[in-house]
Amino acid sequence: MEQITSAQNPKVKELVRLRERRGRKKSGLFLIEGYRELLRATEAGVKFVQLFSCEELFLGSNEDELIAQIDAPRFHLPSHLFEKVSYRDRPDGLIAIAEQRQFDIAHLETILAKPNPFIVVVEAIEKPGNLGSILRSCDGAGVDALIIADPCTDVHNPNVVRSSVGTLFTTPVFEITSDQAFELLKGVTLIATSPDAKKNYCDIDMQGPVAIALGTEQLGLTDAWLEKCQEKVSIPMLGKADSLNVSNAATLLLYEVVRQRRPLP
Repeated sequence: MEQITSAQNPKVKELVRLRERRGRKKSGLFLIEGYRELLRATEAGVKFVQLFSCEELFLGSNEDELIAQIDAPRFHLPSHLFEKVSYRDRPDGLIAIAEQRQFDIAHLETILAKPNPFIVVVEAIEKPGNLGSILRSCDGAGVDALIIADPCTDVHNPNVVRSSVGTLFTTPVFEITSDQAFELLKGVTLIATSPDAKKNYCDIDMQGPVAIALGTEQLGLTDAWLEKCQEKVSIPMLGKADSLNVSNAATLLLYEVVRQRRPLP
């Protein structure tokens, strides 16, 4: 294992470059930081390029077992350098460079051909933290696929990886245009969330093939999506605010689908 001691080392500079979208787009690589995130990436078969560790920052006792599963050159960083490249306030001593994963439309068509697909669509979502939180809810609710329509946020942003707690690697993600999504989702009931909708989100049938559509944090879904959606629902707001954070709204609707499909005792 090579020891890196200088911030001028090219590998350290590459880690810093990959924090930025330009660096990720140019290289086709991205950063995965954290034990849980790396564990889920490993289980999903993500291809690693390099692994960096700092034993002084390890938080548990299973790191060596995980490291042994990662097939990539390994480098040691002292704590002051690791903290420089880390995206976290409290790094846990593991960060890797990996190849970006891209799912093609044929894979999405296969998912949609299942008897009862459960899809989430986010249109032009802007904040990486919200996208990561939605991915976490998708994983928890057993969503078959997440479609990012007309993407603004880079799904490989380190903040998406972090806020998803690695569930970026457990749910297939497709970045496509809205027009492509409309065409692919023709056999699925599109359900839009809107503060102006008359129906409560609990009052519609979500037991068949469904796609829950959510819009941007500030403006919600565009008219194009609202016109395509067969059902429009609202979430009761009993205070002064007229809507929830998009990731909170997503979680409520996803678990309503879970409740209707698999009634809880």
